[in-house]
Amino acid sequence: MIPAPDTQSHDAGTSPAATLTLRYFAWVREKVGHAEERVTLPADVATVADLMTWLGQRGETYASAFARPDVIRTAIDHNHVRPDAAIAGAREIAFFPPVTGG
Repeated sequence: MIPAPDTQSHDAGTSPAATLTLRYFAWVREKVGHAEERVTLPADVATVADLMTWLGQRGETYASAFARPDVIRTAIDHNHVRPDAAIAGAREIAFFPPVTGG
């Protein structure tokens, strides 16, 4: 018998909490105080907006970083998403300020 590959289900209904990597860039990183972390999310954190609210409640540095969630841009697994995007199955979520160029 061949053993099944070691995979994790990304179905939100199979696990009460999700563990993923959060990455912070530019002033978001400066305010949070580190570039990345692994977190286990509560089951009720289902969208990017929920995640930013939850992060903002983790202490003063996070509250400062996420005080204006409307100006923070987010990417899930390297794809830009809106605040209402579901995070089920995400491996990495990145937060950064708006990027301008010229």
